[in-house]
Amino acid sequence: MGADHNRPAPPTPPGVRRVLVATVVPLFVITVIAAVVLWPRDGGPEVDGGSPVPRYHGTVTRVVTEECPPQPETPEGGGPGVADGPCGTVTVRVEQGPDAGRQVETPVPTGPGAPTVAVDDRIVLVKLTDPADPTASAYNIAEHQRGAPLIWLAVVFALAIVAFGRWRGVAALAGLAATFAILLTFVLPGIGAGGSPLPIAVVGSALIMFVVLYLTHGVTAQTSVAVLGTLGSLVLTGLLGTLATAATHLTGYGSEDATTLSMFRGDVDLHGLLLAGIIIGSLGVLDDVTVTQAATVTELAHANPGLSRLQLYRAATRVGRAHIASTVNTIVLAYAGASLPLLLLLTADSRPVTEILTSEFLAQEIVRSAVATLGLIAAVPLTTGLAAVVTAAGRTAAAGPTAGQGAAPRTRPAGGGDVPAARTHGGGRRTADRDLALEALGGGRAAEGFPDDHAPTHPPAGRPHREGGTETAW
Repeated sequence: MGADHNRPAPPTPPGVRRVLVATVVPLFVITVIAAVVLWPRDGGPEVDGGSPVPRYHGTVTRVVTEECPPQPETPEGGGPGVADGPCGTVTVRVEQGPDAGRQVETPVPTGPGAPTVAVDDRIVLVKLTDPADPTASAYNIAEHQRGAPLIWLAVVFALAIVAFGRWRGVAALAGLAATFAILLTFVLPGIGAGGSPLPIAVVGSALIMFVVLYLTHGVTAQTSVAVLGTLGSLVLTGLLGTLATAATHLTGYGSEDATTLSMFRGDVDLHGLLLAGIIIGSLGVLDDVTVTQAATVTELAHANPGLSRLQLYRAATRVGRAHIASTVNTIVLAYAGASLPLLLLLTADSRPVTEILTSEFLAQEIVRSAVATLGLIAAVPLTTGLAAVVTAAGRTAAAGPTAGQGAAPRTRPAGGGDVPAARTHGGGRRTADRDLALEALGGGRAAEGFPDDHAPTHPPAGRPHREGGTETAW
């Protein structure tokens, strides 16, 4: 159960394994049953979006720019002006549709967000038909083709993960595929069909967690601890999100996308959708923290088998504090990066800062960051405590027989601490002398926090650790 994935994990004692199975398996069964109950039975209400505009691929063969013609006088009495450029024509070779192989002329794209085209650019054409004369049609450039660059980027992404992670990288890619499959087949269709977003998000996140964690990190006691810690933190995040959105009276109409969605899908609960976004967004950071904490406890126990359950918890929690300190900034920056246009718009607002901070737009982002951070903080003590209990129980269950049960007899040196008698003879005398010297320098094993009956066979090299600091010599 080691955190170093290149080193085989020691076997988990049967008793500990049975307890974990009895805890995790029922939770998995409940999650699957809930997913079956909440699974969308239909596609939801039909949305009349009109007939789609035909889109065809093409390649630019020629670009001719020219001076824009003057504009007529404005109704407000302004003089004639010049149209916003650029102006001209673009010749495109159509590659699809009824005009495949033909050269067609289109106007140079203009306006906000219009693509800038050059010769040999691969673009997407839309074919517009005149409502007054269905036989008359014209082509316009909509955007660039992005399929090939995205495919190459995905290939480089996958190769980098596999090259660095090897088989574990392959498992990570499989977990990523499973995540998208659950989101696209369960979460999004379920919410789109009018289901309650909060339970769908919780169940979908739990499914993703079970599949991804066990697939990526293996079916081990360490992974089971991370699963339990993640699941508990997800439930807590959902409860905190419900309380926070109710206390701040958020409606879910905090973005233009949400407002547009309400026009096309009035049956979608935008308040629940906000909570669902908080839970799903928190999952990626939560499983990182829980896996790290479970692995930290395992590594500490492997490096110093004499640490007690409380010492394991305290040492791993110190690592968790450092992890949380950096992850909190990661969460805030992730939300800020996704909302930069909104933040720039708010900076141009002439209202007082207090009004801006309490507006629906910005309050929504504050609640997202705060709730996700609180759930993340709760994941550290929860997962660390579970990992310390499981690791200590496994170590006790795996301990060898005592001296009265056939173990090698022990001799107690003058400085205290048991040393196997066999180590005081022949070639083992040098090791026993080293033990005595270390005990004399460190004030005995009791000063290191190790009970005599559970002292490690080989004391840690270096200065002994006294108060549970991070300078323990392994």
